[in-house]
Amino acid sequence: MITDNNIYSSQIVKKEYKGLRIDKFLTVSFPEMSRTQVQRLIKNGNVSCDDNIIADNSFKVREDDVYQVFVPPAQEADPQPENIALDIVFEDDDLIVVNKPAGMTVHPAPGAPSGTLVNALLYHCGSSLSGIGGVKRPGIVHRIDKDTSGLLVVAKNDVSHRFLSEQFFDHSIERTYFAFVYGTPNPANGKIEGNIGRSPYDRKKMAIVSAGGKHAVTHYKTLERYKDVASMIQCNLETGRTHQIRVHMSSIGCNLIGDKLYEKSKKTSLKGISDTQKNYINTFSRQALHAATLGFIHPASKEYISFSSSLPTDMMQLQEMLKNI
Repeated sequence: MITDNNIYSSQIVKKEYKGLRIDKFLTVSFPEMSRTQVQRLIKNGNVSCDDNIIADNSFKVREDDVYQVFVPPAQEADPQPENIALDIVFEDDDLIVVNKPAGMTVHPAPGAPSGTLVNALLYHCGSSLSGIGGVKRPGIVHRIDKDTSGLLVVAKNDVSHRFLSEQFFDHSIERTYFAFVYGTPNPANGKIEGNIGRSPYDRKKMAIVSAGGKHAVTHYKTLERYKDVASMIQCNLETGRTHQIRVHMSSIGCNLIGDKLYEKSKKTSLKGISDTQKNYINTFSRQALHAATLGFIHPASKEYISFSSSLPTDMMQLQEMLKNI
């Protein structure tokens, strides 16, 4: 495994890998890294064999050689406050609950150094956010995907951060999501259980894996059916894994409308509806997923509090269209 600021040796090059490009070989050897990351490390002189730097991505590996990779420590970005409007649902001295819009990344990351929820929170809260999350993620206790809308809680001090994090770790946080999916789940209501880990076929995706991964449980309920074309689903999470609802619903053949990452190779046929309706559904601009409720024990009062958020405009419009098919 590769971790920051460490040197790791790959396995000795076996006969079947002889002559493979160095970037391809290291991607196979260290599956937690993308080929782009490997190529960047090679370009920056961080790959060697017998103390000789390998600087050419197309270099062919040799049988029985051992190649080393050095991963330098990540350079912590220092996010700057940005005057970005926040939809604040609740705020006190210990925490803030916000209703995140679709399209906003939670914290700075490669490709999204600014315009994030963290940048907005730094402007709104100043220096009062918890530092436990680190420089890049002050106050952040949990995340939702960039293109998922809905509720998040952010800690304003370290005591609150620890207290809230323990509830997430214990899976005692109440979280309800609403989603619109292709087709109709069978059975209409149920529980999906399956470990989620990185897909062995596509690093951008998560998947239900037979070995490894993290335990994941989603309870779902069908709220509305729109013929056999689509359904509105309520999901309650026992666990909170990356892409959990998207992966679990896909596993039962009900991909989220608008989810380009997990859509099937063939679009749902959407029989019996007009071309205009098909186009509206198949070109919906983001995964139709909204974090609608959030409930937890307040870190200071120790009382249970809960919050709700109605469907955003784009999902309400989708719902209206689906009701009319």
